[in-house]
Amino acid sequence: MARLGTLRSLYVFSPQEKTYKEKNPLQQHIAIRKAAPGDAAIVASITDAAYAKYVPLMGRKPQPMTADYQQILAEHPVWLVWIDAHPAGVLVLMHEPDAMLIYSVAIAPAHQKSGLGRRLLAWAESEARRAGYAHIRLFTNALMEANIALYRRLGYVETGRESFHELTLVHMRKPIQPIEADV
Repeated sequence: MARLGTLRSLYVFSPQEKTYKEKNPLQQHIAIRKAAPGDAAIVASITDAAYAKYVPLMGRKPQPMTADYQQILAEHPVWLVWIDAHPAGVLVLMHEPDAMLIYSVAIAPAHQKSGLGRRLLAWAESEARRAGYAHIRLFTNALMEANIALYRRLGYVETGRESFHELTLVHMRKPIQPIEADV
């Protein structure tokens, strides 16, 4: 069960920069900040680079590579993770009536397999919790087996599959534990 104190021990809010900075032993400056409308090109660039490896597997661009990020930034919460002042990852969330939707988690190829994706997923859960949701959900392509395995390890359960443009989407959901006050 996640505790508010755990998040406080990982991130510090910097009011001057309006950024959450991660405390880390490697002394890398890792910061998560809400994306601004002017960040659409950064969001699209990281997304395209992160998802490019799936194009040959799927035979087409994954849905997040075709999104209009100007519109998404205007309508939904989008977060950027920065490492040493360089954009390294993107998290796109969407509010739904019953759950927070993780529309996309994208990590720049140079930073994949470093734990940033898991950190952004944890960030998404904290945002869902803060917004009062009891569940968080996502969908992915059935061909992205490593991603599905990661989501399962993190507590997501498959809730269904559906055909989408000659491919199969896998829907997954995870309950969100309420915030426990520090003791």
